[in-house]
Amino acid sequence: MNNTRVKTAVTGAVASIALLLSACGGGAENDDQNEQNQSSQSRQDGDQSGQEQSGQDSMNEQGVTTVDDIYGPAASKVPTDPGNEGSAKGMVDDPVGTAASNNPLLTSLTKAVQTAGLVDTLNKSDASYTVFAPANSAFEKLDPATLEALLDDPAKKEQLTNILTYHVVPERMNAEELGNAGEVETVNGKTVPISGSGENIKIDGANVQVGNVPTANATVFVIDEVLMPPKQ
Repeated sequence: MNNTRVKTAVTGAVASIALLLSACGGGAENDDQNEQNQSSQSRQDGDQSGQEQSGQDSMNEQGVTTVDDIYGPAASKVPTDPGNEGSAKGMVDDPVGTAASNNPLLTSLTKAVQTAGLVDTLNKSDASYTVFAPANSAFEKLDPATLEALLDDPAKKEQLTNILTYHVVPERMNAEELGNAGEVETVNGKTVPISGSGENIKIDGANVQVGNVPTANATVFVIDEVLMPPKQ
């Protein structure tokens, strides 16, 4: 009888110890799992924060604009079909030399750039430009004989190149940044004066017909005059 009570007591004690150990072990496993979950969530939050910051940095990159930033009285003349490579959305993914060649407002400029051999320079993927792009109507204001000579006479190639590079700034700038700068140095080496501010800027006296146009490597301003670099 006494032996039975002793065995029962021992069995109960062993069961209690087993339950206690199980409870302690389970708590440790839960703690480990909680720590792992917290660590995983922390990494996910960090990755998401990094991605958001990266996107924000890209959006804040100097001079980089979007289709929504485009403005100007001739903006409606730019094709609107996203499938058209000459449309605002179509130009975004192309380097500026290619993008300009697809835009119906810039066929005369495209011919001039090709004649001067500047297409590859303007299409450099690692370059950043601001381009003052004379519209077709700007070239029509030039003396026809002068324009013909620039485009057709090989002896005029250097002069043509000097004129075209006066329209290119070796960094991206939007309208606000141009207005704040007041003047910008071009690839030509000469300085172009900027007057006005915001969307009312003038480029060396020329009016902006379409501004803040984004391409893959440049921000473009279509203007109504062909700019002439100052003489030495």
